[in-house]
Amino acid sequence: MINKQIEAALNKQISAEASASHLYLAMASWADSKGYEGVSNFFYSQSDEERQHMLKLVKYVNERGGHAIVPAVKEPLKIFDCLTHVFQDFLDHEVRVTDYINKLVHICYENRDYTTQNFLQWYVAEQIEEEALARTILDKLKLIGDDKGGLYLFDRDINQLTVTSAAAPDENA
Repeated sequence: MINKQIEAALNKQISAEASASHLYLAMASWADSKGYEGVSNFFYSQSDEERQHMLKLVKYVNERGGHAIVPAVKEPLKIFDCLTHVFQDFLDHEVRVTDYINKLVHICYENRDYTTQNFLQWYVAEQIEEEALARTILDKLKLIGDDKGGLYLFDRDINQLTVTSAAAPDENA
């Protein structure tokens, strides 16, 4: 049976993942309405990914004898005005999620729930990757500036952008 404090913390993370999915859906819709097809596809995919993260947590809580709570999700309040702001919001949100995950891992450590702590290591690695991706995209947007041709190419190529995190397993080892 899962510890009640950890169950509550995991349910908070379920809510955070649902909110992230909703936020990224709003970003996708904004980009779609502005003609940024590549960016909208990127955020539609990010939204789906966050929903999968949420589902993974829901299933884990229930498998451990707890009760996962499906959260109500508030409408994102943000109005986006340019790609740089959208991707800065993306990075800021991922940094907050990393903080939530780290606190959750710490709660598991304090409660000696090494099973959940081990389960959460996937999320720890995922967050390193997500932050690295957001920073890489922002760096590219800073290089492009307001150049319309550069923004066109960025929008066309964003879905092929990959980042390999230093935390990723070394395939040569």
